[in-house]
Amino acid sequence: MAPKAVVPASAPSAANQKDALQALWKAYSEQTPDRLKFIDSFLVFLMLSGIVQFLYCVLVTNFPFNAFLAGFGSNVGQFVLTASLRAQVNPDNRGEFKDVSPERAFADFAIGSIVLHFFVYNFLG
Repeated sequence: MAPKAVVPASAPSAANQKDALQALWKAYSEQTPDRLKFIDSFLVFLMLSGIVQFLYCVLVTNFPFNAFLAGFGSNVGQFVLTASLRAQVNPDNRGEFKDVSPERAFADFAIGSIVLHFFVYNFLG
């Protein structure tokens, strides 16, 4: 006789998940400053752009492979720099980054982006 499938009692239902996501979105839209929302939208764009590049490489072609590596590396590097910028300008992290002003964080981000794209451009040949 085959064992019966047991569903755990703590399995969340679809309605509970929907309520949790709605509460998360409401808290995000009400409590997150506009500056961080703008940075988050750029992070989402970078993530989607990297996914499209990867899917194109896998499904269509990766012919100039260093072009794919440069573009994908540029996306990943820019994502890391932007995530760092978000962490430094977040008002909730003031205690951890008390010596870094938002202007200094943006200057570091801009210089890091210029250096990153200089290396990406040189990688292309």
